[in-house]
Amino acid sequence: MLLSVKHTTTYRYDTLARYAIESLRLTPPTFDGQKVLSWQLNAPGIDRAAQFQDGFGNVVHLTVLQDEHNSITIEATGVVETQDRIGVAKGLSEPAPLRVYLRETPRTAPDDAIRGLAAKCKGGCTLDQLHRLMHSVREAVSYEVGTTHSHTSAAEALADGKGVCQDYAHIFISGARTLGIPARYVNGYFFAGTPDPSDAHHAWAEAWVDGLGWVGFDPANLICPTERYVRLATGLDAATAAPIRGNRRGGQNETLDVVVEVQQQGAQQQQ
Repeated sequence: MLLSVKHTTTYRYDTLARYAIESLRLTPPTFDGQKVLSWQLNAPGIDRAAQFQDGFGNVVHLTVLQDEHNSITIEATGVVETQDRIGVAKGLSEPAPLRVYLRETPRTAPDDAIRGLAAKCKGGCTLDQLHRLMHSVREAVSYEVGTTHSHTSAAEALADGKGVCQDYAHIFISGARTLGIPARYVNGYFFAGTPDPSDAHHAWAEAWVDGLGWVGFDPANLICPTERYVRLATGLDAATAAPIRGNRRGGQNETLDVVVEVQQQGAQQQQ
């Protein structure tokens, strides 16, 4: 499947900012089942950006803006060819050892409720446990936009019983690590299958299965990632896999606008 992606992020401020530094994890990798055919980043200072690979294998561009400004727009666009690999992610750069993905973070720290949820999924092979965990997370939390925020923890979302894809991924990751299974957060895009472009910035989780490697699980949609998914960045949680992280001087009362469109390329465009 050929998928075109347009991801536009705009920050606006009521007062002038004098300086900004941004780390951009907005470059998808090529690996088995995903081939980046074209990709472009547009952002202030992108022509002078330092580029490096972080500890999770993500491509990072570090940009600096030293002029006064009251807004910043960052745009990533490109075309990616995808194939259904039944959720198995092979061929990725893997600088971090598996034990790193057992580490707790503030967003994924388990409480008694998460431990109890995970305990009910024990038994059988690792893959069976993970599928049961995915279904258990989805059953425990209703999908409701606006009920959580970027700093909501897995424990808080589970206790509230409401959340979005980020919350599902955090709860799944927390539960898997409780079972002793390395797990990580994945940021990316999802094509809903509609003819019109869809707002499809998405998140899911991956867990390590001996003999298979990293396998993706999307509790929000109750499936393992297919050709409709485009992988962007990974980390221990949403914070470490965030597409954009930065700091600035000045610029009070920030407002954020994010627009993500994913569309399947037509037969004529594929030629």
